[in-house]
Amino acid sequence: MFSKQHDCEVNELYKSLINKERCTLIDVREYPEYASARISQAQLIPLGKLSSSVSHLEKSCPIYVICRSGRRSKEAQQKLLALGFTDVRNVNGGMLAWQSAKLPIEQSEKAIWSLERQVRFVVGLIVLLASLLSFFVAQSFIWVAAFMGAGLVFAAVTDSCAMGMLIAQLPWNRANDVNNSKAGLQRG
Repeated sequence: MFSKQHDCEVNELYKSLINKERCTLIDVREYPEYASARISQAQLIPLGKLSSSVSHLEKSCPIYVICRSGRRSKEAQQKLLALGFTDVRNVNGGMLAWQSAKLPIEQSEKAIWSLERQVRFVVGLIVLLASLLSFFVAQSFIWVAAFMGAGLVFAAVTDSCAMGMLIAQLPWNRANDVNNSKAGLQRG
């Protein structure tokens, strides 16, 4: 069967959703990002769990994939095509473009900090503590601060963040069952 892959703009997705066209919208971000701002019809399936979580989806139904900026959704698009889905559409610009276009979003009442904000907090706290310990206890603690700085440089160069992946596994960053929660995190 022929596979169809293309990028679309947020207005194309919005038009499909308001016209109630037959399609599926998958949000491949992590739970904290999803909880803070999401499209009401989106199903949360984080990129890392995509391959094992899409067996219930119809392979010939148009599928839109969205993330924060479009990078992870492009990767999700490739994974879904490799799994045999035939019409997978990457949403250009992701949620940043959606929000810039002032299209409707939902937010959880008790949204937690984004992973990026949590990482900045943890790294900042470790650097601060290491600096204070190196000044008041032993100079060798400065190496902890240097290690954190090197980790930030590595994360920027590789566009990945090991600490973010670890923090994402903490209990408050995971929904027990996002797609069926009483809080209504997933509709449609």
